[in-house]
Amino acid sequence: MKSGLSAVGVLVVLTVSACGQGAAGQAPVPAADGAPAPAPSSSAPAPDRGVDPCTLLDPKDRSTAGINVLGVAKEINGARACDWTVPATFGVTITVDEKNGLADLEVARKTATKTKVGGRNALKVADKKAADGTCAVLLGMGEKASVQIDVSNTNFTDTPLACERAVTVAGLAEPKLP
Repeated sequence: MKSGLSAVGVLVVLTVSACGQGAAGQAPVPAADGAPAPAPSSSAPAPDRGVDPCTLLDPKDRSTAGINVLGVAKEINGARACDWTVPATFGVTITVDEKNGLADLEVARKTATKTKVGGRNALKVADKKAADGTCAVLLGMGEKASVQIDVSNTNFTDTPLACERAVTVAGLAEPKLP
């Protein structure tokens, strides 16, 4: 975690909402020393911008993860994302943040557990007390980039199942990252 943030620094609350039910897969806002978070863009991302989150799960990966739908490209807080919604079951959003590494993201310590996915440093983020059926795995991608896998169960219950799904998707996507 970065230290020395000014009093007006950005407080980040990890928010994961059910895919297909409102604003899906909210990415954590990067830590900033007083600077506002980038505004979401309505323009389509340029094809040469690096990792395309929709290509991180091929048909075999989606089958392994229990995802039987195609992903929908979107942008969240200026970062490229892809959203898969399995009707009446769960949703997955993968967000690629090419400006903020794990150390740049502020996540409540009580909800984060350090882990590894493949050979990468990662954080598993879930509020077990809230028991809201949401979980995220944040993967480091070098010093200044990260990938976030958000899972939310449609019924907002069974956080351990959401974490199991997030860890599975992270394990499938990780080998495809630079």
